[in-house]
Order: sequence, then structure tokens, then C-alpha cells
Amino acid sequence: MHTIFFDDKGQIRSGWRIVVFITGYFLAVSLTAAVAFAVFGFSEVVTPVSLAVNAFIVLIPALVVGSLSGKLLEQLPFSAIGIQFSLRSLKSFVTGSVTGIATLLFAIAIAMAFGGLSFSWNPAVTNDIWAALGVPLLVFAVAAAAEEALFRGYVFQTLTRSGYAWLAILITSVPFGLAHLGNPNAGVISTVNTVLAGVWFGLAYLKSRDLWFVWGMHWLWNWTQGSIFGIEVSGLTVLTAAPLLIEQDNGPQWLTGTTYGIEGGIVCTIAIVISMGLIYFLPIIDPCDTRNV
Repeated sequence: MHTIFFDDKGQIRSGWRIVVFITGYFLAVSLTAAVAFAVFGFSEVVTPVSLAVNAFIVLIPALVVGSLSGKLLEQLPFSAIGIQFSLRSLKSFVTGSVTGIATLLFAIAIAMAFGGLSFSWNPAVTNDIWAALGVPLLVFAVAAAAEEALFRGYVFQTLTRSGYAWLAILITSVPFGLAHLGNPNAGVISTVNTVLAGVWFGLAYLKSRDLWFVWGMHWLWNWTQGSIFGIEVSGLTVLTAAPLLIEQDNGPQWLTGTTYGIEGGIVCTIAIVISMGLIYFLPIIDPCDTRNV
């Protein structure tokens, strides 16, 4: 029985640690959702508020249960999950943000070069800058943080610490892609690209050992895509009613993604694959530094 539950160092095996986390996570989500729905009510209509509330329902349990699991099961500091605030975190966030935006711009440039996308200035954006750019910035921030805390959080990190990095990428990237199947106008290419994005984010975490890096990639990609270029973000437009630019999508769908957004086209596939190749050559942070695992 000792070898089933514990390794040769006397530590609970990673598989059981994940079971403990998942059990605690779903209990915490149920509690957080009950509180959120009691305060905000429940509506099937998708709004910026509902998106933010749903993101917090995912984010808070992922961080709290992940931090507690690391502390109680692996004797890690609470900040090991990736919630520490430091100059290093700021640098990681800025680097990740630049990486995400640059990858998106490359995908858009390819689409424009083939005549699939064009853009014009949106005069309506000046009517309410805060509603057009500020509110989406905050909601996209919480949504990206929630997805990263869940998919690149404790489960991913504990497998990485146990030497199963590529298993961590596999078992988090596929659910990450499948979780977007319910989005409007999702299809085969969009699902493949979202799984690929999960691999991209996973690789970025392995190279930086910092959720701030991955959060910056994810957050600024979404916000720039939706609020600056006016492109649907995974099929959603509720946050981008008044973007800085007006998108003209000439297709074809396999190239630009049309009504799903650029994640539904092969220009996204090309950009992410190239970005992964570049990230692969980034220097690796010391994996023994538990502040960054």
C-alpha cells in the first residue's frame, strides 16, 4: 500500500495529489457559484458582468485550492501556484504580453497579405472609451486568469514537478480545446487551434515557470484581437461592440475563421506553431526554484 499512495521520498504521488485537488476544486466551485448566483442572480444572457462572474467562479477556487494543495501535500509556499507579486513577475507579464500580441499580429498580417482581412477606423469608439476598451480589458483579464489558473495551475504544475511535463501538456490542452466547443460557430479548425493554443501556453509555462508570463500572452491576445481589431474572440462579440477598428473579413473561413474569429483559421495555426518554435529556445528557469513552479 505504501508504494500505491507514496513515492520513495514518502510524498503522496502526483496522481493522488491531482485527485485531492480536483475533489476540492469542484466542492469550492459549487460553493463559489452558490454565493455568486445569490448575489448576482442567474441569467442565460451573456453579458460582460456574467462573463466576469463566471470567470471568478473558476479563478478563485483554482487559486485557493491549488495553493492549499501545494502547501499541504507538497510543503510548497502558497505563492508557488503563481500568485506572487515581484519585479520578476512584472517582467514575465510584460514579456508574455509582447509574445501574445506579436503572435496575433503575425496571424493578422498573413490574413491581410492574402486579402482575407482588412480594417478601418471605428468613429463610434470615441463615444465611450471606457466601455469600448476599458471594460473589455478588465473582463478579458479575469477570464484569461481563470483559464490559466485552472489549465496551467496545480494539475499542470504538480505533474511537471513529478517529471511528467508532456503529460501535463496533453491532459490540459485537450480539455482546454474541448471547453470552447460550445462557443458560437466553433468548428474543427477552431478546436484544433484551441488545443494547439493549450500546448503553446503549456510550453510557455515550462520555459518561464511563471503563470504571469502565460497570463500576459492569453489576456493581451484576446483584448487586442477583440477590442483593437474588432475580431470575434472565440466566436464571442459581447465584449467588442465598439472596437477601435472595424473588421472586414473576406474569408475564406478556413483562412480567417470568419464568424469564429482568427482562432478558427489556419493563419492562427501558422502563427502559433512559429511562436512555439521561438519560445522553445527561451532560457529555462531553474525548475528547482519552487517560487516559480
